[in-house]
Amino acid sequence: MLTDPIADAMTRIKHAENAGKKNVLLKPASKLLGNILSVMQKRGYIGEYEYIDDGKGGIYKVKLLGKINDCKAIKPKHPVKMMELENWEKKFLPAAGVGMLIVSTPSGVMDNEDAKKRKVGGRLIAYVY
Repeated sequence: MLTDPIADAMTRIKHAENAGKKNVLLKPASKLLGNILSVMQKRGYIGEYEYIDDGKGGIYKVKLLGKINDCKAIKPKHPVKMMELENWEKKFLPAAGVGMLIVSTPSGVMDNEDAKKRKVGGRLIAYVY
């Protein structure tokens, strides 16, 4: 039984990248996981992904590009104001301009740079670099 499907998906991505795999299957699928994958794809960390309906909960098949060094879910999902994003970047990312935080905001799931541009806060979900 999974207690945190997002953390499990991020761990599966990281382990598949480290093993040199070309694809990884993530299950169960959810809208939040799909939004996280679209943010990662937009920033160039993963390739194409597709939803496969297996009748149980769905599966995402993700093409890996070999560009991820580390990715993890942030637990607990801290509430963060727009002004505090830089402090959280220093805590979770290795250097300025390297990687991204994934934030769930009232405007949707986005990375930390988009959240700063739109001047919105939200909850930290994960980080990737």
